[in-house]
Amino acid sequence: MIALARKTLVHEWRRFVPSIFAVGFSGVLLAMQAALVLGIFGSAAVYVTASSADLWVGYPGTQSVNFGRNIGSDVEMRLRMDPDVAAVEPYIWLDGDWRARSSADGATGGGVSIYLSGVGTADSSMMFTKVLSSWQRQRLREPGAVIVDRADLGTLGTQEGGTAWINNHAVQIVAAVEGLRGLGGVNVLSSVATAREIADGDARQGSTYFVAKLRNGANAEQVQQRLSQPTSSFGPYEVWTADAFARRSQRYWMLDTGAGAGVLFMAIIVCLVGSIVTSQSLKAVVAGSAREYAVLNALGVSRGSLGRVVVEQACWIGGLGFVLAALASAVLLSIAAAYRVPVSLNVPAVLACGVLVAVLSLLSGLGAMRSLLRADPATLLR
Repeated sequence: MIALARKTLVHEWRRFVPSIFAVGFSGVLLAMQAALVLGIFGSAAVYVTASSADLWVGYPGTQSVNFGRNIGSDVEMRLRMDPDVAAVEPYIWLDGDWRARSSADGATGGGVSIYLSGVGTADSSMMFTKVLSSWQRQRLREPGAVIVDRADLGTLGTQEGGTAWINNHAVQIVAAVEGLRGLGGVNVLSSVATAREIADGDARQGSTYFVAKLRNGANAEQVQQRLSQPTSSFGPYEVWTADAFARRSQRYWMLDTGAGAGVLFMAIIVCLVGSIVTSQSLKAVVAGSAREYAVLNALGVSRGSLGRVVVEQACWIGGLGFVLAALASAVLLSIAAAYRVPVSLNVPAVLACGVLVAVLSLLSGLGAMRSLLRADPATLLR
């Protein structure tokens, strides 16, 4: 009976094509929703994920990178005293108001809220190592030099080589890069010196964060626990591993904000729509073959065997639909990347989508089998 499922798929493939497309459509919906969720909320931790630091040190209770508060410079000494810490550097993070020249007469346009990051300019610096090249860090050493994401040039109303003002301090865009887009605002990079010059009040002292690189072979979690031991010799601070701080930032935006709740609600709706479409499509296939199944039942084939045929057909449809969804998703992700849409898809997300597609197909097949087992052969043969 198992061979019957495959032969039916081959010889009556036109009947099963809509179901395969339905499963593929559900898979594409799931993959795109997962890619958008990971891309949008992953950008909240771009400061961490685009850098090579092993440890992050900030103000206690910081929920996300963009909520950092100033900590004292003495914390840097606490880090350097640890034998497993190989390098330490400050990271300045502050809100800013961007104004660009909008006409030839020197007038400025409306303000744009930005996030200014003051980073190290040495070639060995840890911040944004996956974004900045050596020559770009050298350009940042120039007074007032900044770097922005290429996709944000239109939002900022400027171009490479242009001049703008951040908090009424003149800056020059020396380069535009890829991979800086964040959540909730435009990211702008400068040197630590430029960021301190633009900052006001207490921000000129200390640092928003200190990032540390560990020696080869050191365990980041053990060092984090050691550095987290309370001491009265230094000001308040909290230590996180890079992975933990990235997850902390993403979790805050995903679960503790209205935007995250809205996106997750849409993800649930997508799953429901996909399950309904797949279920109805497979039930239509079974209904179209009801007479054939009734004849087999009348000839002595048990309903359990017929049910197994339906379930295997559902599995084949799910597999083919997943392949179709994978191809379509790859094309859509390429298009999204070309237009700089924040999408990201990793192996666990792909596996999760595959499992969901398989579960949807299996449950739909079981639902169709249930309707088949309830049917009266005599009624179906009329």
